[in-house]
Amino acid sequence: MSKKHKSEHHEEHADETWLIPYADLLTLLLALFIVLYAMSSTDSKKFQDMSKAFNIAFSSGIGVLEQSAVISNAHQFEDATETRRREANQDMQKKDIEALKQKEQEDLEKLKKQVDQYIKTNGLTTQLNTKLNQSQLTITISDSSLFAPGSAKVKPESRKLAVEISSMLQKYPDYEVKVSGHTDNVPINNKEFESNWELSSMRAIRFMDILLQNKKLDPHLFSTIGFGEYRPIAQNTSNVGRAKNRRVEVSIIRKYTDTSKDATVSVAAGK
Repeated sequence: MSKKHKSEHHEEHADETWLIPYADLLTLLLALFIVLYAMSSTDSKKFQDMSKAFNIAFSSGIGVLEQSAVISNAHQFEDATETRRREANQDMQKKDIEALKQKEQEDLEKLKKQVDQYIKTNGLTTQLNTKLNQSQLTITISDSSLFAPGSAKVKPESRKLAVEISSMLQKYPDYEVKVSGHTDNVPINNKEFESNWELSSMRAIRFMDILLQNKKLDPHLFSTIGFGEYRPIAQNTSNVGRAKNRRVEVSIIRKYTDTSKDATVSVAAGK
């Protein structure tokens, strides 16, 4: 009896290469869902960072899961750009400030020369002088040329001086001006003033009043102060010293100061 041989059919293994792109797709979908979830609880800045990461990943072949490195690089690039921009702005500001300082120095030197020339021309070298330093230009006026003893009323013949100074100041209208009054240490107690504080303050105010009769000057930039006997420039032990201390000072204040160097220029007019 013949044996029948059953033929065995072996099925070929199915092609499983499709699993690779399928797994990649699942990975991308998983990453997408993670990103969507993160977006629901993140701020706009993080969203922008994530968007940059995906753009770079899909355009350059960088894996989405490597986005932290991409974001870090993006931050570094932005930081470096911002630093360069800030440094450039600072350089420009420094140049602008230096130019303004130079213009201010030229203005104050020119004003000082004008006042000095007026002092010399009118023979006032013993009554007025000027001083330019790193903070201000100061015009010092002896009280004897402005006021009678114990009075804050400007002498009629001295009003011309105040008017002349105001005319010079109007050429430089953007500077702050402070008028200060000073006395010696001899006490005063008359019907008008009870102390040197009051006398010095009122003398400063009265002189400023004449300056501001010039309507081209801005009153907002002017102020007065009385120092009484407490800012002496000489000893009060002699008549000469006390006479120096009795004074009115008109100070034109710098807007740009340089404390790194002392640019003091102190010249008595006519000397």
